[in-house]
Amino acid sequence: MFSYYLKLGWLSIRRNPLLSTLMVAAIAIGIGASMTIITVNYVMSSNPIPQKSDVLFYVQLDSDDLNTLDDEDNELLDQLTYLDAMALMKAGKAYRQVASNRSGLVLEPQGEGERPFSVDTRNTWASFFPMFDLRFLYGGGWDDTADQNLERVVVLSKEINERVFGGEDSVGRSVRLNGMDFRVVGVMDEFLPMPKFYDVTNGAFNEPEEIFIPFNVAVEYEFDRNGNTNCWKMPDGDGFEAFLNSECVWIQFWAELRNATEKQDYMDFLNAYVEQQKELGRFPRPINNRLSDVMEWMEDQEVVEDDARVMLGLSLLFLLVCLLNTIGLLLAKFLGKSTDNSLRRALGASKSSLFIQHMIESGLIGLGGGLFGLGLAWLGLRGIEMLFGEYVENLVGMDWAMVMTGIGLAILSALLAGLYPTWRACSIAPASQLKIQ
Repeated sequence: MFSYYLKLGWLSIRRNPLLSTLMVAAIAIGIGASMTIITVNYVMSSNPIPQKSDVLFYVQLDSDDLNTLDDEDNELLDQLTYLDAMALMKAGKAYRQVASNRSGLVLEPQGEGERPFSVDTRNTWASFFPMFDLRFLYGGGWDDTADQNLERVVVLSKEINERVFGGEDSVGRSVRLNGMDFRVVGVMDEFLPMPKFYDVTNGAFNEPEEIFIPFNVAVEYEFDRNGNTNCWKMPDGDGFEAFLNSECVWIQFWAELRNATEKQDYMDFLNAYVEQQKELGRFPRPINNRLSDVMEWMEDQEVVEDDARVMLGLSLLFLLVCLLNTIGLLLAKFLGKSTDNSLRRALGASKSSLFIQHMIESGLIGLGGGLFGLGLAWLGLRGIEMLFGEYVENLVGMDWAMVMTGIGLAILSALLAGLYPTWRACSIAPASQLKIQ
């Protein structure tokens, strides 16, 4: 019976192509506009590491200036000082913990005629790779010994390995960074968490770094910092050593805590650490340490900005306007078939069968609008990419979940739009129409 209703719906759509095209276009425009914004919001608010997001915690210590307590917008510092990050790493109280920051280095290819080029570098620790579930094409991450012994080792991204070594297994070979040779110990597989949760401070939607090296090596050779640095108090003295011992925050710190007990124990440790530092004249403000899991951290940092939410609301309102137009067109179409409906009723068709037939026709119109709307959404996403460039290129991809959402939303919208016209069409008494014939 369903296939029969589909056939009747398709024949009805073909019978009046102009009116049907207008309805499909109305739904397509609404779906195109709404799905463009829905896709961007979906990517911005998605869980970047769902398998571990509830056991990974971003660490914040309130080491700020006492004078900022009176600020209305007072918030915790979003990074740690070198002194605090190294103290936490040395204590090793978490199951896993990682301090990291960004650098920008120059890679010098060994091929003849190859020109040096800049690469984004993540300075981190051996625990970074198992902690964030990174997969490898070749080799793996370095071990704790490399961290302690300042070994010049490196993990390459898949893209850099293809550019420098043609995609071959490069483990054991060397790359030259800032004039120094680093031994390749691993090549990562595709790694594109979105948002880039482990460092939203320097860009939640930037691509991951291209090269990973030991944090202590970056400090030893005083690699430039390619990220945010905030200082509420100027360093006591000049030079890099004075900077390391200052109150400048520039390091992101994560801890993996597998259960509530580990989390509470770690918070107790942080509070005790701050109490100790207070005795040394640091941390002038009241104790206010914080552990935020991945999604809490995304919300705290307002990864999905208010402007994006407003645009989402406006796009859905625009879809509603398009549906109101569709209701008017469906009403005209269904009432125009009142004679046919009355004849079918006279021949024994029930109200419910007519209702189902008209709703299936509305669903077919919604399906057509959804398919064309996805095409418009794709064009909209390309327009956003052209307008804002590389900054948003990781936000404008539409996966199968969004494709199915778009089609489902279109069909649902068309069915809702078809309720009133269908009810009106089925409520007409057959006798009133048959008398006219």
